Amino acid sequence: MGTVSTQLDDEARSIFTRLGYTVSGDGAEFTAERDWKAVRVTTMSEPDDPPESGGLRCFVTRRSQASEVRRRLVRTDPDYDWAIISVANDDYEVVRAPPGAEASA
Repeated sequence: MGTVSTQLDDEARSIFTRLGYTVSGDGAEFTAERDWKAVRVTTMSEPDDPPESGGLRCFVTRRSQASEVRRRLVRTDPDYDWAIISVANDDYEVVRAPPGAEASA
């Protein structure tokens, strides 16, 4: 499982770097910063319970796991803005973005 997780971590960093963010930190959690915003990014090779707190958060997971990650977040209704990016091969899509994110991207 470590290889899969490391690959997903690298893919998540690459996505945020291509989007113009400065990426810092190691492992399955890192910070991506651009302009006024800092996003705490968590990679999830398998759905897990989401963190209880945070400001802006983004969860990066495999496309096959994205629906379950979204269900867990909706069910727990955390007190922070969150997004999900699903990854498949060399492609990704935003599954859910915080309200108003389209205008600030």
